[in-house]
Amino acid sequence: MTVLISDPAVAAALDAPTAVDAMREALLAAYDGRLVAPPRAAAPLGGGRLMLTAGHLVGQWYGYRSYDTFGHPESEQVVVLHDGRTGAVRAVAVGVELGSRRTGGLGGVAVDVLARPDAATVGVIGAGGQAWTQVWAATAVRRLREVTVYSRSSARREAFAARVRAELGIPARAVRTARAAVRDRDVVVLATTSPEPVLTTADLSPGTHVNAVGFKQLDRSEFDTDLLDAAAVLASDSLAQAMSYTPPMLAAQPPYASRLCDLGAMLAGATSGRTDADQVSVFCSVGLAGTEVFLLDRLVGILAPAR
Repeated sequence: MTVLISDPAVAAALDAPTAVDAMREALLAAYDGRLVAPPRAAAPLGGGRLMLTAGHLVGQWYGYRSYDTFGHPESEQVVVLHDGRTGAVRAVAVGVELGSRRTGGLGGVAVDVLARPDAATVGVIGAGGQAWTQVWAATAVRRLREVTVYSRSSARREAFAARVRAELGIPARAVRTARAAVRDRDVVVLATTSPEPVLTTADLSPGTHVNAVGFKQLDRSEFDTDLLDAAAVLASDSLAQAMSYTPPMLAAQPPYASRLCDLGAMLAGATSGRTDADQVSVFCSVGLAGTEVFLLDRLVGILAPAR
């Protein structure tokens, strides 16, 4: 029987440690070749595109996520999980929660691998769902002491800080400038829809780790190349996806492409990450294909005993 899963069920059943652990396993599986994860595909439909990311955990399952770029106010994503032996559809998730928590989980792995072991403060630019799941996932890998958040909307940043305090039990402050959000922070999250830089790299402290979740392409990026220049470590969750962007992804272009490392390779010990406490590290989140399906498979296992 096919299981249909909604956003409230995802939010209720999926905790941060589970999401981070699943994404850690997915990254290692992709590095080992057990997770087949090609770059996303797009179907132009006139006025928008239907996007597809697909993955195959060899011998176990295959599936896909589809979403569109029409910009409708009630636009939702669909994630479909097939049994790898029979082809039957095991589960379908409808909404945005699974994809957002998948991205958060990948960000949590990046923080665990790249941020200093004693990282305890987080500065966030952006106050939407993607920003929230980055902080949510970071709690699974670091004992956070404080979160600061900036958004152009004072109401949204105040609501974000209140949610961090209420749901995560972490002191949080809404601040009036991006500079105030990132100054003296151990971890910085960029999760905006801005096509222009929202961060001044000079405001970062030595040793800061940055998770960049929003636009990161040539002529459309929430950070400038000075951040890449300052970074001693550059990483992404999918080099294949990073190299396939149109317009090109900044970190996948010379002179940065030769320094861009695979996060899965770092997890496997094949590539070194941070080697000094004062180094700046940057994770360019691109969304390794198949990870939504990986997380859906994990979620079905959690929900199965209750069914």
